[in-house]
Amino acid sequence: MTQTNSRVRDMTQGSPIRLILLFSLPILVGNLFQQFYNMADSIIVGQCIGTSAFAAVGATGSISFLIIGFVNGVSSGFCIPVAQYFGAGDHKNMRRCIANILWLGLFIAAVVTTLMMFTTGGLLHLMDTPDDIFSDSYTYIIIIFAGIPFCMFYNITAGLMRSVGDSRSPLYFLIVSSALNIALDLLFIAVFRMGVGGAALATIISQLVSGLLCFLWIVKKFPILHPKKEDMRFDVKIAGKLLSIGLPMAFQFSITAIGSIVLQSAINTLGSDIIASNTAAAKVQNIIFAPMETLGITMATYCGQNLGAWRIDRIKKGMFQCTCAALVLSAVCCIFVRTCGEYVALLFLDAEETEILARVGQYLDICGLFYAPLALIFVFRNAIQGMGYGVPAMTAGVFELVARAAVANLFVRSIGFTAVCYANPAAWVAADLLLLPMYFHIIRKLSKQEKQHP
Repeated sequence: MTQTNSRVRDMTQGSPIRLILLFSLPILVGNLFQQFYNMADSIIVGQCIGTSAFAAVGATGSISFLIIGFVNGVSSGFCIPVAQYFGAGDHKNMRRCIANILWLGLFIAAVVTTLMMFTTGGLLHLMDTPDDIFSDSYTYIIIIFAGIPFCMFYNITAGLMRSVGDSRSPLYFLIVSSALNIALDLLFIAVFRMGVGGAALATIISQLVSGLLCFLWIVKKFPILHPKKEDMRFDVKIAGKLLSIGLPMAFQFSITAIGSIVLQSAINTLGSDIIASNTAAAKVQNIIFAPMETLGITMATYCGQNLGAWRIDRIKKGMFQCTCAALVLSAVCCIFVRTCGEYVALLFLDAEETEILARVGQYLDICGLFYAPLALIFVFRNAIQGMGYGVPAMTAGVFELVARAAVANLFVRSIGFTAVCYANPAAWVAADLLLLPMYFHIIRKLSKQEKQHP
């Protein structure tokens, strides 16, 4: 395979685990930086504005996951055929895919942004967002949704570079974006006193900058990703293939998020202090999840490229090695979160908030015991998606939705915060019940097809 620069990495040759770890490391650092600048929002909001504002931002988390998750999912899904064509050495169809990704991305970003401008207030009311934080919640999330095109722009440009094996370049631009976000947070909140709206505005400006940097880098360094004039025509067949992978991935995120919304609605009935406890615990867990999530992102590219090259043997070997690494990592994360989680929560909360901190510790102690099933979700779901099977991954999201909704409707209002602590673990176990058997079914199917492939 012809490589146009040293940043392009062919994952169909060489040691699977070495390729997986080398590819994962920049993504991990990038995810941690992303969490860092998300934390900056929360820390500055919590410390400079107060616990009420912190709860207001936290109350929007599930809606944000619903919509931003949809955008991230469709962006990631669109890039999977690019990885497959790259693995197959079919650069012409790869360029045609990229052109159609641009057309579809513009359309989806416009539709989703317009829709959310008119429906966000109603969604917050449906979730029983407490009156004392409703105004701040609405201000924060409506600005975030106004930046959906910027979010999609970054995810597509970064995803295209990862599809051809470059996980380093998006990292560098994310670091720049993170530093900018923190600086703007301090400027808008601490200096200009713009409140939670300032935190949201800092986020979308940073996303725009990181997207522009990725785009300019592709223009300068990645001629392999440049569609030619004849590639720019909208192609119904290629668009259909992109949507057949992108939409199930998008809906998988959104279906999972609907379960989170149902759960958040139940949490909202318990009051602002419980919302703050859940928000702080979720912020800590987002940091812990980053290494496991990174392995999943890597496996989507790894499996996509190797499927394109019809190296099913390498997919199986890489999956075994990555699963072992993920299980070890989940044990390390469990130990860390159960011993240090409450101290990390002090970044967002005042030490005098003893009841809230105690609930955070309870949440992390319980969830930490179930990180192994979560690690398996990241690895197996992304692998299945990377092989082009978006619907099974979406169906696993339905399993998560049902589990979270069951806990929310049956236990949260009667038992309280303890039930909240078990909602996510229940969803993780439910998803694995589908994903693991589905993966082995797909591998058996592809192994038979490989024998017939020229």
